Amino acid sequence: MPAYDSLLASITTDAVSARDVFDPATGELIGRAPLLTSAEADAAVDRAADAQAAWAALGHEERSAVLHRAADAVEAQSEALAQILSREQGKPLNGPNARFEVGACVSWLRVTADTPTPTQVVVDDGSDYAELHYRPIGVVGAITPWNWPMMIAIWQIAPALRMGNTVVAKPSEYTLLSGLALIAVLNEALPPGVLIAAPGDGGIGAGLVANAAVGKIMFTGSTATGKKIIEASAGNVTRLTLELGGNDAGIVLPDVDPEAIAEQLFWGAFINTGQTCAALKRLYVHDDVYEAVCDALVEVASSMPMGIGLDEANVLGPLQNAMQFDVVDRLVEAARRSGARVLLGGDPKRDQPGHFYPATLIADIDPTNDLVVEEQFGPVLPIVRYTDLDEAITLANGLDVGLGASVWSADRDRARDVAARIEAGTVWINSHGGVHPMIPFGGVKQSGYGLEFGVDGLKAASVPQVING
Repeated sequence: MPAYDSLLASITTDAVSARDVFDPATGELIGRAPLLTSAEADAAVDRAADAQAAWAALGHEERSAVLHRAADAVEAQSEALAQILSREQGKPLNGPNARFEVGACVSWLRVTADTPTPTQVVVDDGSDYAELHYRPIGVVGAITPWNWPMMIAIWQIAPALRMGNTVVAKPSEYTLLSGLALIAVLNEALPPGVLIAAPGDGGIGAGLVANAAVGKIMFTGSTATGKKIIEASAGNVTRLTLELGGNDAGIVLPDVDPEAIAEQLFWGAFINTGQTCAALKRLYVHDDVYEAVCDALVEVASSMPMGIGLDEANVLGPLQNAMQFDVVDRLVEAARRSGARVLLGGDPKRDQPGHFYPATLIADIDPTNDLVVEEQFGPVLPIVRYTDLDEAITLANGLDVGLGASVWSADRDRARDVAARIEAGTVWINSHGGVHPMIPFGGVKQSGYGLEFGVDGLKAASVPQVING
């Protein structure tokens, strides 16, 4: 693996100020990731600010060309990036996992580069004329999570660069190598100072939020951390895009074919081994098809191999860290003690290395159980029985989050009617969690605010300016 070895060597360090990085599947030491001090992070912001005017002056056409060259660089290093991602995050190479994530980085870069600028004439009536333009903000701070550490970084970095900003990117302390590797590859195509990595703990992220030279923060992570960012950003009136926690509901109507939807249901819940903000995390199934849906899900889930990510056969991997393993384990054990029925899984092998938790399906669970109302963020799906659709919708809307949701039905018009009653930023019909670089994405309630992707994503990475006259 010469490309992997070379890329890994370029981002690891023997310095004292570093963090050991371990493979969550094996416990093996991968390398040591460098950490910045607060002063070094502030200096990174200053360098990005110094580079911003020249980057903005290139104009949209040239910046788009640079983003395509950055996509070429990622594509050329795609296998090395996927291997680093698999070893550090734990996700397998195959399935909707590591190679899929790196491929999504390439796609998002190219689509973002080619999205038309959102300039528009808003009034032209013969007596008045006004245009709405979108200008660079300056320096954007991009703070990314550990579950999709490359793809979500691109969701933030690509539109910010496209609109003429420079970026200081702070990868999660749990996936430092993935973030550093991606940024190193992108910088093969970018001018100096346009994209700077700021690896470190939460203090580095807090410093970015507090820094008056940072004009916008783009953050994906927990609602609790998002609230801290809101509070810390108030003094500078920093612009924010926040994609926060979710606990996505799915509602299965009685007219479905359980076997036909089972695999889509499974991947809606278990993509990235359940470690996805907009994964299906609680499923409400009508009594008429409840047992059939449960049986079909067990058949699909039991056929999905879980193991070390570099093994080409696997499609499910470990939880990324021990903290998340403990959350999942606690919630499943509480559900078991409550009398819920464990259809599959729920019995991790604690005497083996790695943070592996088996794919787990829990039936006959009370809708107020902790496993239903808390975000488990792991390979567990609680399945709630309902008989009254209005009650199911009330339960789906009953939490303080609203990132995504889904409705499953053979009648698309009926499914759309139900979808319109659900409080979520995105409601999918007969699928769950799919995103597209031109379809806006964002949450409601405490799942955050601001839109990403497409023209709306470009607008969010810029400031509006009206030219009147």
